[in-house]
Amino acid sequence: MPGPEIRRAFGSQDVKLVPMMSCSLRLSLAPVPIKAHSRLVFIVLTALLLSLSGPRAGAQNLSPPQRDAMTIEGTVRNSAGEPVADATVLLEGKHHSNPAEMKTSADGTFVFSVLDPGTYILRAEKSGWRNSVSSSLVMPAGAKKHVDLVLGSLAAAHPDSSGASRASGSSPTAMEFDDKPNFTVAGVTDWNNTGIHGSDASQRTSEALVKETLALKSGVPDGTSAGASNAVTPPVNSSETGKKLREAREHAKKMLAIADKADVHRLLGELDERLGDPLEAVREYERATLLDPSEQNYFEWGAELLLHRADQPAVEIFTKGSRAHPDSARMQAGLGAALYAGGKSEEAARRLCEAADLKPADAAAYLFLGKMEKAAPALLPCSEQKLARFARDQPGNALGNYYYGIVLWKRDRGSENSAGLQRAEALLEKAVAIDPKFGEAYLQLGILHSGRGGFEQAIREYKKAIEVSPQLGEPHYRLGLAYRRMGEESKAEQEFREYEQMEKAETAAIESRRRELRQFLIILQDQPAGPAPR
Repeated sequence: MPGPEIRRAFGSQDVKLVPMMSCSLRLSLAPVPIKAHSRLVFIVLTALLLSLSGPRAGAQNLSPPQRDAMTIEGTVRNSAGEPVADATVLLEGKHHSNPAEMKTSADGTFVFSVLDPGTYILRAEKSGWRNSVSSSLVMPAGAKKHVDLVLGSLAAAHPDSSGASRASGSSPTAMEFDDKPNFTVAGVTDWNNTGIHGSDASQRTSEALVKETLALKSGVPDGTSAGASNAVTPPVNSSETGKKLREAREHAKKMLAIADKADVHRLLGELDERLGDPLEAVREYERATLLDPSEQNYFEWGAELLLHRADQPAVEIFTKGSRAHPDSARMQAGLGAALYAGGKSEEAARRLCEAADLKPADAAAYLFLGKMEKAAPALLPCSEQKLARFARDQPGNALGNYYYGIVLWKRDRGSENSAGLQRAEALLEKAVAIDPKFGEAYLQLGILHSGRGGFEQAIREYKKAIEVSPQLGEPHYRLGLAYRRMGEESKAEQEFREYEQMEKAETAAIESRRRELRQFLIILQDQPAGPAPR
């Protein structure tokens, strides 16, 4: 066994060590007693072992442990699917001030090696092209992800004077940089001091349209009865439900760590909303749309904004979604609801008429338009034509007959014996024949008869409305007016008191529902930050 040759001179001052590997150590020691020889040998042997470990072994032990490297690779292409060479790709880390940068190869590919786990974003740039940005990439240790980025031509974004542009049927694989939103959801606030009175008819109509828009996420509003759709997902009110939702959210986050999927981001948005975190929910919907600008992702992002009364951002997202998916009737309907919420009722009506033309057999757009028409003081653009088609094409639909009857009544009221009013009365009678529980149709019949001076008949219709729809307050008010015209003041006062009590209760219920939903605080990129939204 190889080892050093140790030569001891008990009476000498020198002890010479000759280890292998060309290592030598000479120690000059003072004379020591023989009893101390064993201690000296131990010290020398220890020094010898340390010298044998050498700098090479020590350096190996002191080197930092190897971390699991992560890889982000992909391809930059144009809208035709062709690779883009020499494009600049930037890798931006959430906690890194300086992005990594590289150029794509001849086949448009790029590869980044990442040492630190975290969240990253890829950005592709090239002169003459519109920038492209990826969604957030969650990179755990050892992860490998593939990302394709699409650069759009600047010429395609600005059509020539003939109006030529990209074919409407094309579907980009990623949202381009310039199509990112022109706003930031900076936070949420409680819905207090909004300046909105609960009895305002247009505000109540707007809230009903928001519910119907949310109903379109999974289907269409109920177009066969007079009841409003209760589309708002109820808040979590049990610990067991909350526990299951939190577990589902954690599982979804683990899925994202494996693969960054738009569907998972959208699922997280739904879970966050149910769990009372709308700020994170809207961000997840945005990430889903950035990753996959599908019709569903656009729609659900816009609906989330509308739910929390970010009206202008909702208009922006529904507008972008309508341009990307021009055949989507529900996108136009959502845009109409957002425009109406922002006070633009005539433009909203036009969008809903377009939605009705896209899917004439679908009741949703007609129902939106009918609700708006009922609350509007004057006829809205194109509503008469579209609601006439609704009643004609779906004669067995109570709401179709009712809303068209409303239009004709508004158009011809004041000329009490006109053919239009007779037609309106027939439509309303048909609506209650189809649905005998249709309280609002009985109410409208009473208003029509009262306008003609038929107060006794109006009283019968108001009482019927109260009987079948006891939650309605307006029939009591109208009944009080009719009693007063008949000289029955005590009955009138009783109905007015009933109306006031119901109105207060309904207003309180509306305010309570509003407090359950938190309002988004929005910062528009082209405007300075202002006070909290109304």
